[in-house]
Amino acid sequence: MNRTDIVVAHPAPVEETPSADYTLAVNAQPVFVHQARVSAQPINQVWPGYQRPLEQTELAAFATWDMAGPVDVVVVSARPIRDVKVRPASRGVEPSQEGQTLRFTLDRPGPITVEVNGMHRALHLFANAPEADAPDPSDPTVRTFGPGVHCPGVIRMTSGQTVYLAGGAVVYGAIIAEHAENIVIRGRGILDGSKFSRGEVSALINTIDCDHVAIEDIILRDPCGWTLVPVMCRNVHIRNIKLIGLWRYNADGIDFVNSRHCSVEDSFVRAYDDCIAFKGLQAYGAFTCDQEPITEIQVRRCVLWNDWGRALEIGAETVASEVSHLLFEDCDIIHCLDVAMEVQNGDRAHCHHLLFKNIRVELDDDQTRPVYQKQEGQVYDVDASERHLAQLIVLVTCRNMWSKDSTRGRIDDIRYEDIEVTAWATPELYFAGLDAEHMVQDVSIENLRINGRRVHTQDDARFNIKPFVGPLTLG
Repeated sequence: MNRTDIVVAHPAPVEETPSADYTLAVNAQPVFVHQARVSAQPINQVWPGYQRPLEQTELAAFATWDMAGPVDVVVVSARPIRDVKVRPASRGVEPSQEGQTLRFTLDRPGPITVEVNGMHRALHLFANAPEADAPDPSDPTVRTFGPGVHCPGVIRMTSGQTVYLAGGAVVYGAIIAEHAENIVIRGRGILDGSKFSRGEVSALINTIDCDHVAIEDIILRDPCGWTLVPVMCRNVHIRNIKLIGLWRYNADGIDFVNSRHCSVEDSFVRAYDDCIAFKGLQAYGAFTCDQEPITEIQVRRCVLWNDWGRALEIGAETVASEVSHLLFEDCDIIHCLDVAMEVQNGDRAHCHHLLFKNIRVELDDDQTRPVYQKQEGQVYDVDASERHLAQLIVLVTCRNMWSKDSTRGRIDDIRYEDIEVTAWATPELYFAGLDAEHMVQDVSIENLRINGRRVHTQDDARFNIKPFVGPLTLG
């Protein structure tokens, strides 16, 4: 196997506009660089009925390929390079620079970002392991979209079906499944929601009351609202998907709604609003949700870029009997505007047995102060010197604007282990209970490090602890 044989890069459709900011080669093989619209300014409204102005956005770049071994990557920037960062820092990628050309080696698949002159107009690189066992397009249970552009609109799946987006396919549509089991959505192609107006479909991929769902490898671009939403589902397993182009108001990444026994692994989410969220709702459209718990879900080895809301979020809606046994492990939060890790219990749920382990948080970027837009046409006029720092951890029981239950819940048995933070200042950790019956308690933080310094006591960091918070253990 020679060096070009270990790289597979699928040609893009002629309708795809290449990025004007970057060209890319992997093992000397040219790789097409796509465009995606992303947020440029942290200004937001809560579910307005009109579209977000493009003046608040910018074009980012992304590329994808498969690799069967270490590869040499060459990136040429159209802009002069003052400085560059490759994230997540945990990958240890240090590019060499010669003029406007960057070179580095990737030893294994996984998502990284190349950020030239700051976080704006970044290049997102999605390297995959080789594809195996592509489905037979002649199989009547498989709907295949081959290379090229497709406009199917809403794709409705039933039990036993597979939707396959081949490498080089750009599919303008959305996928919905209701009361289905044993369904698969996979491939190396792009599912794009840009032809839908705001709120026209419920999500880019929406599974409702489904069991045994696999979503693998595809790229999701430009949803008209939330992106991937399992509702009242069991056994939804998401692996190696990439979410980019989430620029519209309230554009969440992955939202588990009253679901259980699920997982997200080895994936990349760049979201304008929350990246990966767990929500309990009274209803989702015509479907009543509130009797279903949120439990036994794992998030592992994910890379998250948050442009407005929360990176890892439980709440704010928690209409459920319980939110329990959630695991967040071995993840990188490479940008975050508001809160890196939050549990906001605004309804009746008992939130317990939650573990955040081996989480790396990078808050050393050039984020500026967020602004809530008060009227249509408002301009974001925050000076670039007004640098903003996200909160690291938030645990609150409260009544908020999203609360639906008449009673409140509580939070207990929350564990944070091996949290590593790189930041331009010390981020806040905020804890607040509602009252003596709805407390935050039994919280343990073990081996929290901020800029390499271990936090042993509350005086070592910025703890903001309000009333009705039980013992907090630091170690």
